[in-house]
Amino acid sequence: MKAIAVSILLFAYAAAGAADIPAITAVKAAHMVDVRSGKLVDQAVVLISGERITAAGSQLTIPAGATVIDLGNKTLLPGLIDAHTHITGRPEDAGYSIIAKSIPRITLTGAHNALTTLRAGFTTIRDVGADGYTDIGLRDAINDGDVPGPRILASGPPLGITGGHCDDTMHAPEYKSIALGVADGVDEALKVTRRNIKYGADVIKICATGGVLSFGDDPRTSQYTLEELKAIIGEAHRLGRKAAAHAHGGDGIRLAVLAGIDSIEHGSYIDDEGIKLMKEHKTYLVPTLYLGDWLIDNAEAIKLPAPLLEKAKVVLPQARINIGKAIKAGVPIAFGTDAAVYPHGLNAREFAVLVKLGMTPAQAIRTATVNAADLLGWSDKVGSIEAGKYADLIAVDGAPLNDVRALEQVQWVMKGGAVVKGN
Repeated sequence: MKAIAVSILLFAYAAAGAADIPAITAVKAAHMVDVRSGKLVDQAVVLISGERITAAGSQLTIPAGATVIDLGNKTLLPGLIDAHTHITGRPEDAGYSIIAKSIPRITLTGAHNALTTLRAGFTTIRDVGADGYTDIGLRDAINDGDVPGPRILASGPPLGITGGHCDDTMHAPEYKSIALGVADGVDEALKVTRRNIKYGADVIKICATGGVLSFGDDPRTSQYTLEELKAIIGEAHRLGRKAAAHAHGGDGIRLAVLAGIDSIEHGSYIDDEGIKLMKEHKTYLVPTLYLGDWLIDNAEAIKLPAPLLEKAKVVLPQARINIGKAIKAGVPIAFGTDAAVYPHGLNAREFAVLVKLGMTPAQAIRTATVNAADLLGWSDKVGSIEAGKYADLIAVDGAPLNDVRALEQVQWVMKGGAVVKGN
């Protein structure tokens, strides 16, 4: 049927006149992962016109005059999606050095990280927290073609309470430093939500509990009240945005889900009640697990302050136990990494952790394709190799459905029909 559809399309172009026939690119590979079924398509062909896929399948007829990219024995997959990044940050920023960083310097760091992330095979990311709207500026620069990088849905400054995880807790009080997203009470929370949207936020990020890389708070305790959360999330939804909640602790997870949150980020202390609520409300969990390995191993090198390291040693191992239970219970999972806590470009190391916690490789791949696309509200644009979607493709050696670690070595990347890595 797909071959017939391509023939009909070419006949229509011919009837319109040769001058109107768009340039066609055909990408060939020995295999292609159908992420919906979790099965391989052999002798794969993907036909592309401009930025979009026009057809995909096995042994499709390649139109005369098409530009052919033959990837030989490689395996094609849709471009990967990371739903939890901090694209303008670096691991070293978990220490005190971030205090001396200007907004222009942070933005340029983001440009470097964006290219690294794209070349690692992540063609779409959701950025959930950046200083001074730097992620929004970077998104716009990428969209305008000024710098290379993935497609970005950006949050701008995350909302948090005074002294909470998303406040700037590393400054002494005499510096009178308050993070841009700090908002206490319903009225302030509404104002900051509207301000973020005014300056271009695609998604609203909320710090619903304490965190690991912040001073003086406890990841197990909630930080916003139910009324405040309802105000923020309700306003985000009313204005056409989704909302994501940083939430480690059970009470913060429960409150955020009851308030209508679209995703829980981290979920380290998720309990039976949280699992039950998230399944009932079909709320996505975005675990960020590989960072537990990298951060503890590299804490000395990045000069991670001792109080933060001590929290990490307690919280991060516990997170794997609890999130393993959530995965087995069937909580919806979307892929996220918290890249910036560890170096950008290592995002795909998260897959092996998901498999270790009970997922099959196919299930793990779905978290970074169809599941993440659904969470972002972009199922019509990205997340699978299908007609009408962006021609965002990657290719790897090996068999990712057998060993998901093959995704850690992406050999070829295409974004919007343009090759950005490989020949």
